[in-house]
Amino acid sequence: MDAQTSAPPPSRNGNNPITAVILALVMTVFVGYLFIWVMTPTNVYRQIWLPDIRVKANSTYFGAQGASFLIYTFPVLFIAALGCLYLHLAKKSRDNHLKGNGNKRLAIWKRPVIIKGLGVVSRIELAFFLMFIALLVWSFATYLRIGFANITLQSAAKSGEKVWEMKLETAALRLGLIGNVCLCFLFFPVTRGSSVLQLFGLTSEASVKYHIWLGHIVMTLFTAHGLCYIIYWAVTHNLSEILKWEKTGISNVAGELALLAGLVLWATTYPRIRRKMFELFFYTHHLYILFIFFFVLHVGIGYACIMLPGFYLFMIDRYLRFLQSRQRVRLVSARILSCETVELNFSKSRGLSYTPTSIMFMNVPSISKLQWHPFTISSNSNLEPEKLSVIIKGEGSWSKKLYHMLSSPTSVDRLDVSIEGPYGPTSTDFLRHDLLVMVSGGSGITPFISIIRELIYASETLKSKTPEILLISAFKHSQDLTILDLILPISGAPSQISNLSLQIEAYVTREKQPTTQQNKNIQTLWFKPNPSDAAITPILGRNSWLWLGAIISSSFIIYLIFIGILTRYYIFPIDHNTNKIYSSSSKSVLNILFICICIIITATTAFLWNKSKNAKESTQIQNMEGATPTASPNSWIYNADRELESLPLQAFLQTVNVHYGERPDLKRILFERKESSVGVLACGPKKMRHEVANICSSGLAANLHFESISFSW
Repeated sequence: MDAQTSAPPPSRNGNNPITAVILALVMTVFVGYLFIWVMTPTNVYRQIWLPDIRVKANSTYFGAQGASFLIYTFPVLFIAALGCLYLHLAKKSRDNHLKGNGNKRLAIWKRPVIIKGLGVVSRIELAFFLMFIALLVWSFATYLRIGFANITLQSAAKSGEKVWEMKLETAALRLGLIGNVCLCFLFFPVTRGSSVLQLFGLTSEASVKYHIWLGHIVMTLFTAHGLCYIIYWAVTHNLSEILKWEKTGISNVAGELALLAGLVLWATTYPRIRRKMFELFFYTHHLYILFIFFFVLHVGIGYACIMLPGFYLFMIDRYLRFLQSRQRVRLVSARILSCETVELNFSKSRGLSYTPTSIMFMNVPSISKLQWHPFTISSNSNLEPEKLSVIIKGEGSWSKKLYHMLSSPTSVDRLDVSIEGPYGPTSTDFLRHDLLVMVSGGSGITPFISIIRELIYASETLKSKTPEILLISAFKHSQDLTILDLILPISGAPSQISNLSLQIEAYVTREKQPTTQQNKNIQTLWFKPNPSDAAITPILGRNSWLWLGAIISSSFIIYLIFIGILTRYYIFPIDHNTNKIYSSSSKSVLNILFICICIIITATTAFLWNKSKNAKESTQIQNMEGATPTASPNSWIYNADRELESLPLQAFLQTVNVHYGERPDLKRILFERKESSVGVLACGPKKMRHEVANICSSGLAANLHFESISFSW
């Protein structure tokens, strides 16, 4: 922490007794939850603990399902709801992400390491990865050891089967059980607004790779599970089992339908298919709904409660994103660069705040009604309280279409846009370093623009001591240098840049000298307002974490009430908790229906409540003049953009050194830095990021601290 920083307010470092108690409680429940998973395959759990819990939890309201709620569902939802409260209190800590008050122990765990096959991962991610692999190996080995121990020549002869046939059936069942373990964690990485991920210092954008890996593992295990059973039925002359849909217990047909949906989905997830036929990938990926539906019918709702928590949180997040995406947002202007890059500027409410390196997903129906693309936000919610900006480089077909649409002589005067987000880390900790070295390749500079603007705010408004900044940017062509002009905020002035100790070293790798006709002008395109468009607002208001926690807890409580009433007064009089009379499929369908209804009721209520609260502020911003060049001089957009265009840029240009025909010698540059603490950030091609991470982790310079960030463009 900087010596000149004032005493830290209560925050994530544990000085606040409330957050300390919450964190201790969350970690206690989390450790207990992991312990249950470790014990699940053992005889102690299955023969002693679980029967005892079922006896105590069994009631006329929940039946045998109550034990699954208690053991597997409740702990995760409790962690998620309590995590929302913790994150709310952390967010309320004044300027926590600027003051450098982050949890130092957590900061150590967030430091990245390079693992072959995994790439650059934080120590938290590595710890979870190793624990998960250990859990899979332990569970499968224990299941097989216990299962095979009960198979003898005598038991095989008694059942009229061979020993290897019984072992095949045992292995098939255990493969399904291990697949369910993976399925339990499959949806956590893609829950974008997850409090669970944020609680452990992770983000959905950086965790998507784990969803991909888990998806491959799940489908591999479930495919092997199905094939083993088919082979077993074939060799034992029981192929008729394939067509059985039992009234109670396991339904084979439902399992086969789930596997079929999963296989079709799986086939379209491979990179080549996803890139070339994105809309096919998009459509087929919605087969996860059928996959989960028939999976629940296959195993029954009691067993499905094991994987329910992750999917439950995903459903809440997905429905909230659906509600947000229905609203068209107010696109104010676009700054168009000659290097096939465009900056889109949206109107936003002052109540929407986000941290540097945050992303948002964007959809432009006139290009594709289905495609949603993530982009790193380049603006700063503190420095630019009524504007949100993203920079889009024309790298793919979608972004090229957008650029050509806006840069053509007959460009549009209005563009319908929908967004989801923003999403990002709960806090950042830039001020703890004496120097920030930012290494970017091409459009990888985007997240650094948001960081620089955050430091401008810290220096200008908070009067905080900011670290020196060395920005090293590599571009292919000199025309790409115009991206550097976007570092200046549209509402700011070069004088703000001069207050920072900023040095930019730009490298043009494919040109030996500047081009003779280098167009560096930025074209500004203004869009006509539409009364139906709205400023970007936080979907759950300023206290979004509290509202999310309320949705999680209240929806689950209402669900328990509905199911309790249904079971007590409808199912129990028929079945009497025997699970042998009332249809398992009907019970599963009713549970799924009530889950959906409860989530829709609570999430919609929270959304509409906050939408009405934000309506007044959004209307004020929407009605502000300045959407076109004929706006009144009092418009903040009008004045800001023209002020920027009219002011001399010498102060900013003095910070830029351009090197032609060479690449940056990153090893020399980094090792020459003698500051006591140097934060190193890298965004761009994978090879470049790994090179920077390798230099920092080589151990040759103790002052280099690699900071991993994700970006999208």
